[in-house]
Amino acid sequence: MIQLENIWKSYGASEILKQLSLVAKQGDFVSIRGKSGVGKSTLLRIIGLLESPSKGEVKLYGKRVNGLNDQQKSSLRLHSIGFIFQFFNLIPSLTVLENIELPLALAGVKKPERKKRASDLLHYFDLSSLASRFPTSLSGGERQRIAILRALTNNPKIILADEPTSSLDDENSDLLMELLSQINKERNATIILTTTDLYEELPTNQNYMLKEGHLQKANKP
Repeated sequence: MIQLENIWKSYGASEILKQLSLVAKQGDFVSIRGKSGVGKSTLLRIIGLLESPSKGEVKLYGKRVNGLNDQQKSSLRLHSIGFIFQFFNLIPSLTVLENIELPLALAGVKKPERKKRASDLLHYFDLSSLASRFPTSLSGGERQRIAILRALTNNPKIILADEPTSSLDDENSDLLMELLSQINKERNATIILTTTDLYEELPTNQNYMLKEGHLQKANKP
């Protein structure tokens, strides 16, 4: 599903990622741990085609993506990659249901179909009671769960979660991890999650540490 080969990323004279390689198969749940500023978000942005590496090769779904143009990358992101951001990125003027519908609208899905698919997601994960509410009325944990459902609307097989628990308390962090674990198992999705918590217990089967630009295998805490 995801293959990075000899990835380097520099900003001017500053090298953020150095000779980094990673393979994640379908159904893998991968954690990448590291302190703030070490390049975890940059790595996810490269995997998610929001940035290009300075050197190295990126393959998604078995195909080389380095040579894709912006339109091709945008289409692949929209239809095949789900993003979960640290600060939710929900649109405050839209209801929960409308926020979940948004990727479908961008993909050209007609309103009745996208409403049904968004409603089905809310019902499946027992969150239908939130459908008509606006993001500002939700707790942090509720917002992050809605952000996860929005990432699922186009049924992506790759989900990238950038420090999704960093602004949540322990109880909501546990609920969020249960939800991601459920998605990983039931949808056979490949999930890559970053965290600054070096000792957090996660339901992952691959664990890495990003330090000084290098990705190293790590033992599960």
